[in-house]
Amino acid sequence: MNKLRTMMLLLAGLVGVSSAWAAQSGKEVFGKVCGVCHNTGVAGAPRYGNAGDWSPRVAKGTAALYKSALAGTPKGMPPKGGNMTLTDGEVKATVDYMLASIKDAAKPDAAKAAPAAAVEQKPLAPVAAPAAPVATAGSPVAPAVSTAEVNAFNRLLKPASKRNLPPPEDGIHDPANDGTHALQPPLAAFGTLPKSFAGNRVNWVEALSSNKINPRYDRLDPNAVPVVMDLNIVREVKGSMPDVVYPHKQHTEWLDCSNCHPAIFVPQKGANSISMAAILLGQKCGVCHGKVAFPVSECRICHSKKKPMPVAAQAAPN
Repeated sequence: MNKLRTMMLLLAGLVGVSSAWAAQSGKEVFGKVCGVCHNTGVAGAPRYGNAGDWSPRVAKGTAALYKSALAGTPKGMPPKGGNMTLTDGEVKATVDYMLASIKDAAKPDAAKAAPAAAVEQKPLAPVAAPAAPVATAGSPVAPAVSTAEVNAFNRLLKPASKRNLPPPEDGIHDPANDGTHALQPPLAAFGTLPKSFAGNRVNWVEALSSNKINPRYDRLDPNAVPVVMDLNIVREVKGSMPDVVYPHKQHTEWLDCSNCHPAIFVPQKGANSISMAAILLGQKCGVCHGKVAFPVSECRICHSKKKPMPVAAQAAPN
């Protein structure tokens, strides 16, 4: 068993390697595994240090939180955060570490002797902006965004009242330009298009395949046709999360290959290190997703290839 556990730990490349000799602390596990979602609140995950997010969950009791962390939740959290090499004790220690963050944040400031205020999310350190992709004719490039806040790039993660605002109010167009006020509001423009539960609530892939829209592939040549590559790339994911399927077809119907290669993705097997942390910081897939394509709040859109259920080991005959 010790040899088997050591091999499993060595294969846990998605989230780092655990020590085969000593249990990891809750802080260590959070930094390697859980912080990817719980630092930014991906897919509704309760954020580290945010008492408002945790209150309804804490009310159910610590035992219920342990169970959710160990077994996963229907909303998309995989068992043990997707790293099945973690021990139950390490997972529980991580839950305790996150709960301690809201207890510490709720303590009043002794220096000011002021009553405790509502606890806000602990800000993360600013990060460097990713390199901008090279623009080509007929191939839109995601606009530059501020990196003052780690999740500032994900402008499509907005409450319902802030989605698809009229151009003068969307924070993208220039409200002082008369041409901005002449543009059709998105809610009116999108009214007949297929619906989605992600991003701006439009299923753009279905809209394209059903000929609801006919985008121009080249800015200057209205007769230019896209060079479509019908090839799926499957990226295996460690743990229990389904594998990621990247469909070239749906992307090359919109974009020229030079938008992604080689500035964002090196077209060579094994040459691209992709993680959710990098995507959330606006790198790799995050160059577009969260800015001009659906955000990473709907895990199953990308993690779409189910894995076979593991077969329970049978006891050896006497």
